[in-house]
Amino acid sequence: METMTSGRVYVVVDRNEPRSIVYFDEGNRRKKQIDLNDHWGLSPHTHHGYLHNENSPNGKPIRLTAQEKRMVDKILADWRKYKSGQ
Repeated sequence: METMTSGRVYVVVDRNEPRSIVYFDEGNRRKKQIDLNDHWGLSPHTHHGYLHNENSPNGKPIRLTAQEKRMVDKILADWRKYKSGQ
């Protein structure tokens, strides 16, 4: 997945709900993805790398950092406002 805007962050919506948050690097390639749904026993969790986990320390998704948690909270709050028509 690529983008034309350096450093862009996208939210993927599936079945009318946010599913993931995708970060892009300076080269416009996917850098990491925060999955909001539970799998791997983590919800939400982060995958590092273009393909999914190649840049994770153990090759698996990891828990969110404090900064990532703030981003998830902001996006979900904005989504609730959008859905309520505000």
